[in-house]
Amino acid sequence: MQKEYQLRVLPHIAAKSDELHSFISKEKNIPRDEIRHVEILRRSIDARQKQVVINLKVRVYTGEGYVEELISLPDYPNVSNAKEVLIVGAGPAGMFAALQLIEDGLKPVILERGKDVKNRIADLKGINVKHIVNEDSNYCFGEGGAGTYSDGKLYTRSKKRGNIQRILELFVGFGAVRDILVDAHPHIGTNKLPPIIAKMRECIISSGGEIHFNTRVTDLLIDGGSIKGVKTLENETLRADHVILATGHSARDIFELLHQKKVRIDLKPLAIGVRVEHAQSLIDSIQYSCDNRGPYLPPSPYRIVKQVGGRGVYSFCMCPGGVIAPCATKPGEIVTNGWSSSRRARATANSGIVVELRPEDFKKYERFGPLAAMEYQKAIEQKAWEAGGKTQTAPAQRLVDFVDRRLSANLPNTSYAPGITSVELSAVLPTVIHEALRNGFKEFDKSMRGYLTNEAVVHAPETRTSSPVSIPRDYITLQHPEVKGLYPCGEGAGYSGGIVSAAMDGIKCAKAVAGK
Repeated sequence: MQKEYQLRVLPHIAAKSDELHSFISKEKNIPRDEIRHVEILRRSIDARQKQVVINLKVRVYTGEGYVEELISLPDYPNVSNAKEVLIVGAGPAGMFAALQLIEDGLKPVILERGKDVKNRIADLKGINVKHIVNEDSNYCFGEGGAGTYSDGKLYTRSKKRGNIQRILELFVGFGAVRDILVDAHPHIGTNKLPPIIAKMRECIISSGGEIHFNTRVTDLLIDGGSIKGVKTLENETLRADHVILATGHSARDIFELLHQKKVRIDLKPLAIGVRVEHAQSLIDSIQYSCDNRGPYLPPSPYRIVKQVGGRGVYSFCMCPGGVIAPCATKPGEIVTNGWSSSRRARATANSGIVVELRPEDFKKYERFGPLAAMEYQKAIEQKAWEAGGKTQTAPAQRLVDFVDRRLSANLPNTSYAPGITSVELSAVLPTVIHEALRNGFKEFDKSMRGYLTNEAVVHAPETRTSSPVSIPRDYITLQHPEVKGLYPCGEGAGYSGGIVSAAMDGIKCAKAVAGK
């Protein structure tokens, strides 16, 4: 027999199987020796009170044996000789689109400007250690997309955009831990995600699909209002009647190409700010209301949103026990982001803290039309590069000094490997962003007492929160309204924000292609 229960337990009980069994036996009046297995269906942390508790949804098996339900992959057919569909980009949108196309009997041909996950590592080392930016292989470009080496967070609020459980189960089928099926904020980790992505690639290829690395698309072949294929940097022409455009939020050359070819794109406001690093122990003490979180609680995240002068100022991509990474995609710019390993074991916590921007904020760049927000982004990144000494050294400031407009006399070491240099960040950030952040940090401290400390360090800038453009598509067919057969997809087109929502959009576009 099996029965489901909602439980609230102390952290050590949730962490230890024997103690959880004993708790359920006593709480639900079930003889201890009759409990065969306790399956955790859902797990979340409630830190609103001084005593932190774990909320569990469990299924208790009694009086019978328990056989773990295996998560298996679909029975993918061989599509070697099927109709080809081109996919531009091997991020989560592109990879999951490819898997769905195979399920539907079509052959995906993925064109990825960057390298495979293994060979990307040398280029990440290049930017971290030697300050060398490879325009095609970096934290943003390459197999798996930006999420592969920037954390692997799987939480999304896009509950209505697709089947989240299916995405998570596919990840488990390719090797992710089953915990992602039960945690309220699932996370794989930068160290665990690359081999999972590699298994996806192997599945696509063994099923007859193709993946071409180091293949940058430089032109779209359009004739009579229909897509006919693409051209690559090597001047190779690939023909297809269906192209899924899943390039990610940093493919500025693709946005420029579309604008140049007079294919409609629209300006999309985004959020820009900084990345702030605290000691993880401080964040734990604030969030868990204790001096030491102990061995049974994970490093604490935080999420905070404030309205400052009518604008949203909020945390973005918070990384407990994490590292700040250099995420430029071109020489002459600085971009920061963050990641955590699966254990989130680093001593520091970092988060993007960003400011909501509006169309009128880009007025200075209106001559660029729909690319105005992109040019606004670029200008900030280039200023940061100049302020950092024209290397990947990031301009930085202690947090209280930032709020008080005071140049920091010195800076502590941070997790940002290329290094930091003391700069008054009003010289890098536009006034609207700088002032909103200064006042926002004061508001943050009212909700998280101790957050506003001069031991925390502000790194600039955090600019790649989302795409600076949206690429329109028909609500029903998902094709571009002016180019039949072109399917704008994922984060770069403005239809997702993160791994899971991008994967769902990839599946959605693939199904639309199969329907045609």
